[in-house]
Amino acid sequence: MMLAAALAASCVTTGAGGEVAAALLRSRIAERAATCGTLRLVIAPVEAVAAALPAPDQRRWRPPASLPREGFAIRRVGATTVVTAHGTRGLVYGAGWVLRHLEVAGGTARLRLPRPVDEAPAQPTRLTQIGYRPKNNSYDAWTLPMFARRIEDFALWGASGVQLIAPVSDDEATGPLFPAPPRETLAGIATIAHRLGLDVALYYPELGDYAKPGAVAAEMATFRRTLADLPFVDALYVPGGDPGHTAPDRLFPLVAAQAALLRARAPGAPVYISSQGFDAAGFDAFYHELDKCPAWLTGIFVGPQTRDPLAVKRARIPARYPLILYPDIAHTMHAQFPVDRWWPEFALTEGREPINPRPAAYARIFAHLAPHAVGFVTYSEGVNDDFNQFLWFRLGWDPHTGLDSYAADYARVFIGDAAAAGLPAALEANWIGDPATNAGIDATLAHADAIRPAAFADWRIDALRYRAVYDALVRHRTISARARRRAALAAPDPVTARAILARPDGAVVDALLARLNALAERLWQGARLQLSVARYGASNVERGANLDRADTDLAGRAWIETEMEKRWPIPDRSRRAEGALYGDLGRPDAEPHLVRGLGLSRDPQGFATAIDGIADRTLADGWAPSALDYAETLYDTPLRLHYAGLDPRRHYRLTITYAGEDYTLPIRLVANGRYVLQDAFRRTDNPMQVTLDVPRAATARGTLDLAWTRPPGMGGSGRGKQVAETWLIPAPLSTGATRP
Repeated sequence: MMLAAALAASCVTTGAGGEVAAALLRSRIAERAATCGTLRLVIAPVEAVAAALPAPDQRRWRPPASLPREGFAIRRVGATTVVTAHGTRGLVYGAGWVLRHLEVAGGTARLRLPRPVDEAPAQPTRLTQIGYRPKNNSYDAWTLPMFARRIEDFALWGASGVQLIAPVSDDEATGPLFPAPPRETLAGIATIAHRLGLDVALYYPELGDYAKPGAVAAEMATFRRTLADLPFVDALYVPGGDPGHTAPDRLFPLVAAQAALLRARAPGAPVYISSQGFDAAGFDAFYHELDKCPAWLTGIFVGPQTRDPLAVKRARIPARYPLILYPDIAHTMHAQFPVDRWWPEFALTEGREPINPRPAAYARIFAHLAPHAVGFVTYSEGVNDDFNQFLWFRLGWDPHTGLDSYAADYARVFIGDAAAAGLPAALEANWIGDPATNAGIDATLAHADAIRPAAFADWRIDALRYRAVYDALVRHRTISARARRRAALAAPDPVTARAILARPDGAVVDALLARLNALAERLWQGARLQLSVARYGASNVERGANLDRADTDLAGRAWIETEMEKRWPIPDRSRRAEGALYGDLGRPDAEPHLVRGLGLSRDPQGFATAIDGIADRTLADGWAPSALDYAETLYDTPLRLHYAGLDPRRHYRLTITYAGEDYTLPIRLVANGRYVLQDAFRRTDNPMQVTLDVPRAATARGTLDLAWTRPPGMGGSGRGKQVAETWLIPAPLSTGATRP
């Protein structure tokens, strides 16, 4: 390594003020190349370039005509390539450009520069969040050297800073995996970021009841201690909720006082506030406070649990306040940007926080939201969303970045094999449609297996392979489970059915499980990714620990065995023999009457779209497979079903399975906009089935529209209208009835 470092040092020299960027680039070149060949780089601020060049080239140097504060320029001067900027941040960005374009063949580094390069970011705010907290899927087990490497990567790819979750949040104050106390680690992260020229933002939730005497003073004292513990705080972000629950009329004065404290130490530090979690009345109060145009406030950040769409907020908020996006790039369901029509077997196993490269989805989401904003802070829970984080950095730098170009850069820099460039898109395609019929899943695994990572490759190739193996596991376990279920339900007696249900998945699945376990261990060693609660100390299964669900039952064995005790054979749950029009809501191929709405491609946050979801349960809990998944809509948007071709002479009954997460909101069900079938109905069990008579007048024209709503104006996540199954069952025609 010392020899490699010496070779890299001969590749990269620096002028005064370029030391940090030059050292960073040297270390990364040393990982990749054994010799510089003809590569000669100078990294220096504009004013120091000439003195750093070889004497013959000093007279040839011409500084760039204009150079934005965060921009960089790259020029060829004789045999030397110059990377220049106004300060450390810009120089690190320039070093990142070099690293993404560096070619290494036979151990020799080379850089092509067919034309001068002048770049600057399109959006001024390009942050990602770091939570050193027990809920995190990886960072809570990281040391400062690990954070240093990660923040260097962020900087090389164009991040303008990092956002730190305050040590006082909705988490426990410490965690079993912490290698050091939170305040010590956060101070170290802030120092690392500033050394690279990056900003340090503080995410500070207000968690108290500030109507109580002394609560505001206590909060101010806590905030003062937090500032004292951090060597650098360049910006403040305060959420209205998630976590927190402070009404705007108390929140705004509190944050104003905190802003004054921060600016006494860091004059001009921007202060942002969000409306997360507010109900309609809270939004009105929020807008009312903004209409006062408080001078201390810089802008608004907009994230999950926000009931007003971004375009509505932009139109309603005074133009003087820019909007910052706070997009959730970590989660697949029960989230701001759920995977569109995600199959229940994926949701049940891989869960809410899997390794989740989604290039097409997040490029589309960025294009949809970015025109309303001046930047973003990506909400992350660790490293499961790594590919998405770096995609956002590149799109924030250049919104026209092509996905193929970005994926090629990611593969070159982090894996070292060009074949890896196609893997993230292939993994995203794995989640389209039914895993049992998606043969592309097996092809994706073969693609992952064919990649030959370079010696410098890190845990990222293991992460992508883990996902490829997991997807293949889900596919083959789904095929096996469905075959067992069909055979068991068709068995001549319960004894035979039980024997069928007890059959193993087979050798292919066993081999995939063994591979998955081995990759999970490598990811724990390489990235402290906590893919299991028992083995790696994850806080719970929902926080990325999907190794614990890899062998969960997919056949519904517990439900079948319970039903066996009641009767045999078990009746067809769809009741089609009775003429029922059945819907297994939440299963994309079995909800023919669901009115989807705009669709997530046009409406990525689902404000006007029906979303498929799954309960926080497993089939081992004894639920029918069709009860575990559900459809829902958010906030005040009705969940709608539409039936056509009904017999106007018949009377219909409607049976509903209400199931999902443990919401107990009052639900209203109306037919055709006028017939109230349920009013303020509250589920008392989960799942719960009810049967209702449908008025003859509602189906007299051969159609039926059903609309479920919850009380208008509610806030929070907007969720809770969850329907798992429906049966619209016609009563028999009376004797002698004939068709018209």
